[in-house]
Amino acid sequence: MAKTPSRKHREDASGKGKTKAPKPPKTTKTPRKAPKMLSKAKSKLKNSKIGRKIGAQISKIQAKRAEHVHLHKSFKRSYREDYTRATETPGLLSHAMLTFKTIFSHWRTFLPFVLLMVLLYTVIVGLMSEETYQEVGAAIDESGAELAAGEIGNFAKAGLILFSTFTTGGLDTGMDESGMMFMIVLFLIMWLVTIFLLRHFFAGEQPRLRDGLYNSLGPLLATLVIFAIIFVQALPLMLVAITYSAAVMTGFLNTPFYALVYSIFVALMLLLSGYLLSSSLMALVAVTAPGMYPIRAMLAASDLTAGRRIRIILRILYLILVVALIYIIVMLPIILLDMWLKSIWDWLVGWPVVSAFLVACTCFVFIYATTYIYIYYRWLLDYKEK
Repeated sequence: MAKTPSRKHREDASGKGKTKAPKPPKTTKTPRKAPKMLSKAKSKLKNSKIGRKIGAQISKIQAKRAEHVHLHKSFKRSYREDYTRATETPGLLSHAMLTFKTIFSHWRTFLPFVLLMVLLYTVIVGLMSEETYQEVGAAIDESGAELAAGEIGNFAKAGLILFSTFTTGGLDTGMDESGMMFMIVLFLIMWLVTIFLLRHFFAGEQPRLRDGLYNSLGPLLATLVIFAIIFVQALPLMLVAITYSAAVMTGFLNTPFYALVYSIFVALMLLLSGYLLSSSLMALVAVTAPGMYPIRAMLAASDLTAGRRIRIILRILYLILVVALIYIIVMLPIILLDMWLKSIWDWLVGWPVVSAFLVACTCFVFIYATTYIYIYYRWLLDYKEK
């Protein structure tokens, strides 16, 4: 049987039905070859030998970055609950008292250590000359006679002598470059030996001073590298000191607007150095660990202090206050006693009694500051975050 034509074919044959508008000619679109070629080139580069090496290095860098603490991300808002890191540490006064307790409970080790450092400092570097000390006292007497039309009290004179000794560089007065280098090396040895002894004391051991002197100087070179990094980080503070002296000499700060601009500049420089030095100070402790390298110690200290730098700066400011109180409590009675004894016996005038006690007090203060920082480092290290 023959098939009956469909309705469409019948309408076309009879000419009936709706007439359709002619279709526009199809425009041939050129295919985009650039993205395909770019993706092919990327795949070829990724599969090549050089691409595999670059990918391995990138993955290694990403893996190392994942090991460290990143509280903030670029171009993203940081919420307080994300970057705040809690620390369960005692208060400032408890911290200072615990440091005194740690030193005095091991006085059989630290007292010979202080005496040894004073002896080495006296022999290698030398004390402040007695003539310089007498000149400071004479200048204070002359100033008191001019200001108050008479002599000032002995207590005020002793305080001014102590203040003038530090502001004029009492420990390094008349010291040449070699003496300065020896002084830095002695304080560096004192830092390493103190941390070595403290690490063993906190571990429940009873090391001798001999063990600290012979076994603690291993990380000396690594500590010097950290000190070099600290010197670079302290350049903004040096820039502030240089520009301030120049601004005072030229009268730049007499204009209120310029003084405001300079104060903003000083605040920014202090903020930058404080941010950098707060972690480097902890790196000085971290680098003394066995097998620790300087850059690794810097990274570990940066992870440890992330989100805690303001607390560390507050602890350091409180340490400065405690150190100032130690100098006042210890050195003022010694200066008053020295003035009274030398007024009775003339043969004591040439003896540098105050200079010797000043070096001894400085050595004790340095050991105290080292213990203070180490205890806080241990608290941060032992704290387990949730």
